[in-house]
Formats: sequence, structure tokens, C-alpha cells
Amino acid sequence: MRILGLAQAAAAAVVAARLARGRRRLPPLAVPDRPAGGVSVVIPARDEEHRIGPCLRAVLADPAAAEVIVVDDGSRDGTAELAAALGARVVRGAPLPDGWVGKQWALRQGVAAARGAIVVTLDADTRPRPGLLSALAAALEAGPDLVSAGPRFVCDGPVEQALHAAFLATLVHRFGPIGPAVPPPPHRTVANGQCLAFRRGRMLAEDGFARVRDRLTDDVALARCLAARGWRVAFLDAGGLLEVDMHASAAELWREWGRSLPLRDVTPPLRQAADLAVLWLAAALPVLRLAAGRPTRLDLALLAARCLLNAALRGSYARPGAGLWLSPLLDPAAAVRLTAATLRPPRTWRGRRYPPAVTRPARRPAAAARRARPARTGARSGT
Repeated sequence: MRILGLAQAAAAAVVAARLARGRRRLPPLAVPDRPAGGVSVVIPARDEEHRIGPCLRAVLADPAAAEVIVVDDGSRDGTAELAAALGARVVRGAPLPDGWVGKQWALRQGVAAARGAIVVTLDADTRPRPGLLSALAAALEAGPDLVSAGPRFVCDGPVEQALHAAFLATLVHRFGPIGPAVPPPPHRTVANGQCLAFRRGRMLAEDGFARVRDRLTDDVALARCLAARGWRVAFLDAGGLLEVDMHASAAELWREWGRSLPLRDVTPPLRQAADLAVLWLAAALPVLRLAAGRPTRLDLALLAARCLLNAALRGSYARPGAGLWLSPLLDPAAAVRLTAATLRPPRTWRGRRYPPAVTRPARRPAAAARRARPARTGARSGT
């Protein structure tokens, strides 16, 4: 028990150091006084007919958008027809090559087809607000080479919100709050692939999406790869300008988001084990001991810190409610889900099944950099 206590104390110290970074954060995205123009918006879409409409209507109405491109990644529904009817330019995706994950292939084609100097990529489930594109363009002008935006989440009901907040807390426990004033090292950089902004010319020259073509955790893989190559990566709070309705139910949230959160394919095994240990010791164990009626003083301190984290996470939700405050009770379930997805990683996504190589753990940085060199065939054509 003494060893467990020492391990929990070490985990608590790690979490406290990460949470302390929240005292010094970059300001959230804000709409500039002078609107931007000439932004190309690229939306990868596969079977998104039921939810892409609000995203398209919002960006098509934004004066900063010079064009809105929907890359139809082999949809089997009416995604392409709806996008075209609303006024977007539809790019029919070429067949998926071996060794590629569908989203990266679609984004690569969309960036190649774009004409604007600045490209903003959005997922179909995002709900951008007026001014988002100008704010992202202004953020790029301030210095970063890649900007990732953290949204506010829309959850349907207290159960979904409680589970979502428990999952979201695992990211904060592992990486700290978004918008750190001091950029983390490349191997600990994180990003949100639901909304990215970058300069088209540099991304084409880097062929960034080809470098992470075989990663299911595409957003973090891209951010870490580019950061290691000297890009300045910023992850900024955009809650006032972007909402995301990720999943239709708590069951879908458990299945879909829970399997990608471990970041197994972008994290070396030892780091993965350390991150899981922190979650079990600092988040799950205090709840389990409280349920058993035997919490220690450290458990109570960790539970109090978790409640304070909930207060900070309130701004991450469009309609924070009871589910947010009950979310610590689901921290053990979140730890179980992340552990299961680490030990038995998923290989299917959007109706496609990928080979085991896609879900293999990340290699050491030097080896990963050598592996990331893109194939020469069609490297700039996007076809």
C-alpha cells in the first residue's frame, strides 16, 4: 500500500504541474477589427448528409470565405448533392490509395484544389460562427504556422455530457489546458483536427498530410510531425466562435471518441503507459475509494481539484448542466475505455477497415521522422 501511495502522490504532482499551466494561457481567438478575405475552406466529408448542412450554411455566408470546397470521400449517401445544392464546390475524391487513411487523403486533395493563400479545414459536424475565419487568419498573421481551434461542445442530455466531460478531463490530465503560453515539446503537442488553419503554400511544400497518411489520430500526428520540423503550432480556445456536435448519443460517444482518445498511434508505449498510470492513480482511484467509503486525504484533495477542473471546463460546453458536475463519477469508466482502446486498438473508421500498421504505437522521434518522408508519386497533385 505504501508503494501505491507513493505512486499516487507522484501522479498527483504531475497533474498539479499540468493544471498549473492554465494560469498562463494565450488569449482565445477573437474577431479582428478588419475582416480577412480570400480564405479557402476545405471540408472532408464521407456520408455526412445528415449533419453537414449547418456547417456549410455558416461558412458560405461568411464574407471571409473566398471558396468552400467539400471533398466527397466516397460517400454512399447524398452528401455531394447536398453540398453542391447549397453552393459549395464539390471535389470528388479519388480512390483511396494503399497506406492512406481516408481523412488525410481527402484533405490533401482539398488543399491541392484550393486557391486561397490561407486554408481552414473544418469537420462536417462543426458549427462555425461569424468571424471565425477572420480570427483564424489573424492568428496566423501573429506568428504561428498551424493554428488549431478548441470549440464548445454540444451534448444531448446529462449522460452524454457527463461522459464527454470525463473523456475531456483525461486530455487535460495528460496535456494540460489548451493555449499554453510556452509551447510543449513536439512529442507532447496536441491539436484539434475539427478546425485547422495554415498557409496553403507551405502545407503544399511540406506535403504534411502525406507525412501522416497512415495515422488514425491524424490531427495530433500532423501537429507533432510539423512541430518536429520547425513549424510553430498553436492550439487556441475558440469557444466563442465554434461549436461542435460530435455524437448523437452517449453510446456513440463511448464507441467513437473513446477509441481515439488514447492517442496510441502517435504515442510511444512507455509514454502511453505513463499517461494511463496518471489517469488511474489521479482520476479513477479517488472515485473508487470514495465509493468504497475509504478515501484518503490525497484522494479528497484530488477530487477537489477535479471539481475545480469542472468549473474551468464549463466554458467548453454550449449548455453546461448537471452532467458536467457529475462527470467525475465516470472517471473510472473513462480510464477503462482508454485502457481497452490502448490494448485493443480500433482498425475501422467511417466504414473502412485499416491494416494493423495503422494502429501500431508511435516510434521514437528519429525513426518516425524517417518513416514520415512522403512518397514521391503524386506528391503535389492531390490525385
